[in-house]
Amino acid sequence: MSNPGFAPSNGELFATDRDMRVAIVRTMWNGHITGRLLDGALDTFAQARLHPEDVNVFEVPGAVELTFAASRLIDSGFYDAIIVLGCVIRGGTPHFDYVCQSVTQGITHLNSECDIPVIFGVLTVDTEKDALDRAGGSLGNKGAEAAEAALAMFDFMARVEDI
Repeated sequence: MSNPGFAPSNGELFATDRDMRVAIVRTMWNGHITGRLLDGALDTFAQARLHPEDVNVFEVPGAVELTFAASRLIDSGFYDAIIVLGCVIRGGTPHFDYVCQSVTQGITHLNSECDIPVIFGVLTVDTEKDALDRAGGSLGNKGAEAAEAALAMFDFMARVEDI
């Protein structure tokens, strides 16, 4: 796993087959970075033996659109988890703050109101180098970590349903 501090409670994140359907929504903005995040997520799902046809990828223009897309995918009733992948790099205007606040609050709202987890895989960084470091560089791949979180939350939901 890319985050050595993360350990699922059963210790078998990649050891069991799951009948799990996942949607990944990634932004086209900063696509050279979100593409790497997507690759990390897809690799993680392959290691977890999810069937490729059970992982659907969608694209939206930018980070603000992630909440709308996730909401529509939740409404479809087809998915067990949604992952949003994006990258917002600080610029010289307050736009960064507004975009980050919007997407963070939007995804938080979905998680509090909906029956399936929406995993936040949006990089909010100061520089492009910071983003590349987190998209398969020296700091791992946050897309892979988002997929790990989706797997863990799917397992969590199964345990809760068994109570």
